[in-house]
Amino acid sequence: MPASVIPLIEVLVEVPDFRAARGRRHSLVAILALACAAMLCGYRSYGAIAEWGRNYGAPFLAALGFKQAAAPCVGTLHFVFRHLDVARLEACLAQWANQVLAAQGGEVRPALATDGKTLRGSQKGGAPGAHLLATVSQRLGLTLGQCAVADTSNELTAMKAMLEGLLLTGRIITADALHTQRSFAEAVLAAGGDYVLIAKENQPQLCEDIRTLFQEPQVVRETLTQATTIDLAHGRIEVRHLIASSALVGYTPWPGLQQVFQLERTITIKKTGQRRHEIVYGVTSLLPQQADAARLLSLVRGHWRIENRLHWVRDVTFDEDRSTVRCGSTPQVMAALRNTTIALARLAGHTNIAAACRQYAARPWAALALLGIHAEN
Repeated sequence: MPASVIPLIEVLVEVPDFRAARGRRHSLVAILALACAAMLCGYRSYGAIAEWGRNYGAPFLAALGFKQAAAPCVGTLHFVFRHLDVARLEACLAQWANQVLAAQGGEVRPALATDGKTLRGSQKGGAPGAHLLATVSQRLGLTLGQCAVADTSNELTAMKAMLEGLLLTGRIITADALHTQRSFAEAVLAAGGDYVLIAKENQPQLCEDIRTLFQEPQVVRETLTQATTIDLAHGRIEVRHLIASSALVGYTPWPGLQQVFQLERTITIKKTGQRRHEIVYGVTSLLPQQADAARLLSLVRGHWRIENRLHWVRDVTFDEDRSTVRCGSTPQVMAALRNTTIALARLAGHTNIAAACRQYAARPWAALALLGIHAEN
């Protein structure tokens, strides 16, 4: 962790405690630190978190910030997570993640990916806001913002609110075709950012304009850049070829458009020879000097890291879709803490989060150290 970044334990102090001071047995920061550390050690539910807190004795609990030699019970965790100000928790975690992203450096224009995920177990239990919209750093896998949505049909409304809370200046944001809307593009540009978006049937005229352009590429060949990648993995050959052009600048009313692109994917299953072919189109506010075809291809591919570096890990490693918590803020609080746990592990250099959890289960003090808590304290 860069020295300039505030330790997570100091960030958690900023989350307001809704409970009255009188009769409060455990501090909120200690409870949140306990939850993060337990998740780092592979404990998934708040029942398991409470059990984990009883495993290591008084010195361990004191290091977490507990004043008594007893960890909070399941009922306490349930009550706290249910009534916690989740918007404030998300804001504090997002502020910390943005500090980490800025301190890491390494990118002239960092790329962010935004997408939604449904908490299926909580949704079945009737939990409100069981669909969460998140924005993640493509390179680091840090969650920079998350908000609850009533369902997928309300993602567009929630996205507007999320964009207002994101730091987009000098950054690039990618999103799926649902968010290829003029209002989205205008909001990103107004915030000082740039966009890379896929255009599909929800923007028929835009798609038709791009399709027509690339039907006769020789007419605009001086505006073209091209890039190709070939991947050999998982028993298949995947070829991606992207062509970008600036020829539509001034000919379409799309906000801030500087380039359009055509991405052609061909996937061949090596064992059977079966082939799948598709063509998709996209738009971006990035100038050719800022993003040629190779950079655009990387950004489009990088968008799906939100799936394999966050959503997939939450489902497979933390068993999120089987969790049926549904009361109050609990589903979103648990998801926010999982996001932070994954970020801590990745910042520590772990690429396999399940393996990292096994390591920290054997070395719980190392899990505390990631939060900024050390044995000598």
